Amino acid sequence: MRRLLYTINVTLDGCVDHRAVDATEELHAHAASVLAGADALLFGRVTYQMMEGAWRAPHSDAMPAETQQFARAIDAAEKFVASSTLASVDWNAQLMTGDLADAVRRIKDGPGDYVYVGGVQLPTALADLGLIDEYEFVVHPTVAGHGPRPFDGLSHPLDLTLTGAEEWRSGAVARRYVPRATA
Repeated sequence: MRRLLYTINVTLDGCVDHRAVDATEELHAHAASVLAGADALLFGRVTYQMMEGAWRAPHSDAMPAETQQFARAIDAAEKFVASSTLASVDWNAQLMTGDLADAVRRIKDGPGDYVYVGGVQLPTALADLGLIDEYEFVVHPTVAGHGPRPFDGLSHPLDLTLTGAEEWRSGAVARRYVPRATA
């Protein structure tokens, strides 16, 4: 059974607006490694459309060299999209249908190591359902003073256990956690 890994960039004050953080070369390399290691990517509509608009080739071909590895990894990855408003998807993607929990369990039952989930709203729903196996928060040394926060509206607290951390020259720190029940 594949694990479901949620990773998100977050400022010190909890903002997850991707425009509020400095995406350094080493952070792009880390993100590319996470994406390239995933067996599939899972997005909601908003994140899927944002990622497609930014990273789909040939758009990504004109990007700086430090983002090319990330662009190639996300462009090539198999993607699943949870949406009740999209009629179809492409970009190596499948539209998920039916009950969200059942659809995600079917994806997790596939062969491989892990499925990456990104975004804000979909991970909140998946956390509420107890379907996320590992959380990675890449905390940036920035205070945004605005923006969306992860897990707003969560129906219950998440009790997590720290399993690892990695720090970069920029001062950003990736902290990985698992639900305490599985630690």
